[in-house]
Amino acid sequence: MSMRIMGLDYGSKTVGVAVSDPLLITAQGIETITRREENKLRKTCARIEELIAEYEVGRIVVGFPKLLNNDIGERAKKAMEFGEMLKRRTGLEVVMWDERLTTIEAERTLIENKVRRENRKKFIDKIAAVFILQGYLDAVSDK
Repeated sequence: MSMRIMGLDYGSKTVGVAVSDPLLITAQGIETITRREENKLRKTCARIEELIAEYEVGRIVVGFPKLLNNDIGERAKKAMEFGEMLKRRTGLEVVMWDERLTTIEAERTLIENKVRRENRKKFIDKIAAVFILQGYLDAVSDK
């Protein structure tokens, strides 16, 4: 029984969601969950729980946006709190994954694929989640 892994890109108003295939080789973007206010997370968590059930997720990887000098800034603290909350709510293992370069990579991918700037915002979180999860999957498969 294979369990998929979910990747999450946590932002102040959005959470990008990706899931792995059952063989844990590739990551696909699923959706971007949007909320009106940063701290209103109930619906966001409920939606994540629905997706966990739907995709039979056994582990969650949350992007951990450390600063380039390795410090943990405000965004990284919020991501950690979000990870802790998900662990409590879902009972699943939550891995914090260094995502410093993923948003830059995601942006570059969208530019290379000629996605127009006004449309990029729609995709960036979901693609960042794909990069976070793919980075994790690649690292784990090398072990």
